Amino acid sequence: TPATELDDVPAFLSGLAGPHVIRGLVSNWPLVEQGRQSIARIGEYLQRFYSGAPLITSVGPPSINGRVGYNDAFTGFNFERTQMQLGDFLSHIEQCAGAEAPPTLYVGSSMLGHYFPGLEAENPVALNALNAQGAIASLWLGNRVVVSAHFDVPDNLACCVAGRRRFTLFPPEQLENLYVGPWDRTPAGQPISLVDLHNPDLQRFPRFAEAMQAAREVVLEPGDALFLPSMWWHHVEGLDDLNILLNYWWRNTPAYMGSPITVLKHAMLGIRDLPPEQREAWRRIFEHYVFGDAEHAVAHIPESGRGIHGSMDEDRARAIRAELLNMLKR
Repeated sequence: TPATELDDVPAFLSGLAGPHVIRGLVSNWPLVEQGRQSIARIGEYLQRFYSGAPLITSVGPPSINGRVGYNDAFTGFNFERTQMQLGDFLSHIEQCAGAEAPPTLYVGSSMLGHYFPGLEAENPVALNALNAQGAIASLWLGNRVVVSAHFDVPDNLACCVAGRRRFTLFPPEQLENLYVGPWDRTPAGQPISLVDLHNPDLQRFPRFAEAMQAAREVVLEPGDALFLPSMWWHHVEGLDDLNILLNYWWRNTPAYMGSPITVLKHAMLGIRDLPPEQREAWRRIFEHYVFGDAEHAVAHIPESGRGIHGSMDEDRARAIRAELLNMLKR
């Protein structure tokens, strides 16, 4: 939907149930305008705001074709992490421009407040109507980098600044068809699909064919934005010599709520390897108290005596967190 047709973009997004592209949402950003000129011009613009903090940079050989992930033995990754100044990083990008098989150069999520203070104020998007006043803004830079399908817990507004980006999107229910790698050893913090989307090994990953039937694909041009709801899987490819994306993450839940990923890891520790009959009993408990009608589950208990089952607020969340810490120390 063209941004010019929307009186209030954030309010529009808040009503969406799935991903949505907004063409031209940030096309008037100075950042986008400089990116249309050249690598040198956008580099000069970014240097105005750069704090000088070294950028965490992933560097991989040409043989990985930009696809950051694991080495063949799963003992580590197929790239090295290093630190670079912005000018050095962009110089490497410029030197590799036009190469048929360049090395992979990638700077992942870099919080604007730390690395580029003032950049967000000069390139704004109003997010108040999304209840996203605390949104985290980050910059992503790289050449023709490929990031395998992964999900984010927060909602995400991804704004394409320079270069084109191809997103391949999978709804949350495709989890079992994406063949996800380990959750505790990830290339960049989130678990990723192990399937090479453009050259899938369907003998090893046969259900991936089903995932592709449910996939949606979109290419963002500079100035376009993509709204990605929480938990949607997205495979992301930079298509040009320099690709820059600025994104916002936010959660429409109280800050005192914990991370569901923490709960999953604890369940792996305490439930996954129980005998089958016990595991089934715990599945029913979770269905009853967590995934079912929480109010109905404890309607027979007076509100004053519900404890952990009562209405959640900051004080109760703090007490629960303290109890959990004490239990984990035992």
